[in-house]
Amino acid sequence: MSLPKRIVLVGPMGAGKSTIGRLLARELGYRFVDSDRLIEERCGANIPWIFDVEGEEGFRQRESAMLAELAHQQAVVVATGGGAVMKPENHETLKQDALVVYLKTSIDQQVERTRRDKNRPLLQNDDPEAVLRDLFTMRDPLYNELADLVMFTDRKSPRLVVRQLINRMDPKTPRHKRQVRKEGPRHA
Repeated sequence: MSLPKRIVLVGPMGAGKSTIGRLLARELGYRFVDSDRLIEERCGANIPWIFDVEGEEGFRQRESAMLAELAHQQAVVVATGGGAVMKPENHETLKQDALVVYLKTSIDQQVERTRRDKNRPLLQNDDPEAVLRDLFTMRDPLYNELADLVMFTDRKSPRLVVRQLINRMDPKTPRHKRQVRKEGPRHA
């Protein structure tokens, strides 16, 4: 498989989309875009504020518009928000000229990675774990349906996930060639 024009990362909160996306883009020489951060920059407000003022539906409309804009860019890794898959009209947009990668993680890892993050409006309640379980039940089938590749991130460093992903996409990427050159020829 040759490298895709765009790589779109989907998955739940705490799966590592932003961290892994940034590293992956650097390794491939692509640009990195976090759709949630770009929405915040354009609005001049953070996501919790957007949720408070416009509700989730208002945020999702902004998200759909942002994804449509990003669908025309090339040599880019896009980290999407966890709920980007909830609007059916986003499905074709996400897949357009892109390799969609589902970064899958367990509920326990999500709880651990998001417990102190106040920038996740859906988790600001008495039982964030229950919310994460409910979201997983609704969204996991959609992530799987859209994904060209599924990468498990539990208990893996972001660098390891990036190496595994690059090797699954195309073992002849520049990173792979650099590793062979550094290590020298392999002997059986």
